[in-house]
Parts: sequence; C-alpha cells; structure tokens
Amino acid sequence: MTTVMQMKCACPHCLCIVNLSDSVMKDGRAFCGDACANGHPPGSSGCGHTGCGCYS
Repeated sequence: MTTVMQMKCACPHCLCIVNLSDSVMKDGRAFCGDACANGHPPGSSGCGHTGCGCYS
C-alpha cells in the first residue's frame, strides 16, 4: 500500500507541489494557497511561490 503525501497544486496554471498535510483543501482538491484555491479572483496575483509563474 502506498500513501500519497505530496501532489501538484490543483490549479491548472500552477507548478507547485504541495504537502497534503499543509495544503489548502477546497472541493476535495489540494491547493498551494488561498489564491489558487479561490480561482485567482480579480485583484489577486500568482501564488507567490518562488519559481512559479501562476498568474503572475
């Protein structure tokens, strides 16, 4: 049996790998932060993680 501990952020434009233990969960999916989890609402920018070009 294998336990998954990390996965790619569920935001399709994000490159981040998140630890499931400290991810932002929304609708059963794991996101790297609030901006990604909320669909990058107007006024928000990228996820803010170094090296990720998600909506930046």
